[in-house]
Amino acid sequence: MTVNFETLKASLVLYGLNAIYAILLLAIGWYLSGAMQRFVTRMLSVTHRVDPLVTLFVGSLVRYGVLAIVGIAVLQLFGIQTASLVAVLGATSLAIGLALQGTLSNLAAGVMLLLFRPFHIGDDVEVAGKAGKVRSLSLFMTELVAADNTQILLPNGQVWGAAIVNHSAYPGTGEVKVAFPVPANAANTLADRILEELRKDARLDHQAQPAVSVTKVLDVANPAAPILELTVSAKAKPSEAGAVKQCVLDHASALLAAA
Repeated sequence: MTVNFETLKASLVLYGLNAIYAILLLAIGWYLSGAMQRFVTRMLSVTHRVDPLVTLFVGSLVRYGVLAIVGIAVLQLFGIQTASLVAVLGATSLAIGLALQGTLSNLAAGVMLLLFRPFHIGDDVEVAGKAGKVRSLSLFMTELVAADNTQILLPNGQVWGAAIVNHSAYPGTGEVKVAFPVPANAANTLADRILEELRKDARLDHQAQPAVSVTKVLDVANPAAPILELTVSAKAKPSEAGAVKQCVLDHASALLAAA
């Protein structure tokens, strides 16, 4: 069998040039997809009428759309007809759907989250066992920022399929109520000190003044030093009520230890 080296050389040159063109096209397409995402995000942000969550989602959608077009162009560069490609994809759609069912469910969940918008950028939420502030929503992932500034990435399928607790949905205040035992002779002093600290806390709703009261007597076995239950009541944002409660407990423990 003879080999036509001229034909082989011409084929190698042709496919080599096509490979170089494909690499250049992929590089340009990658840059263009990022540029289009930034452009669309910036244009939608300028209007101030589009929710930031929608802006980020549409920008992500544009990026993947440009990458899909570039991928088809690269296939055509090597002589692969898109009509044949569609036919092959149609014949293997079941296998592809089964293999990518997790990814496709995340994509579908992302669309549902975009349509119904159970939360917005900056909302404090609890979902799928995680709590944090919503930072972004992409085609496949929801990004939260935890209280310790840790990034949390959740697949959209888990977010859509779980109960969503949104602490920012309804503006208002939450009640902080803490009760702990104290000696009767130190109750007044402790109450004054706790009120003094609470009035300095910027997280509290200062239109509703915090209060400290004795709710019941716990132990009178020793008449000289009975034990009372001191209850602290205050108003704070729902997302910060837990932190305020812990702060009150820590401060009360320190005061009791000093007393």
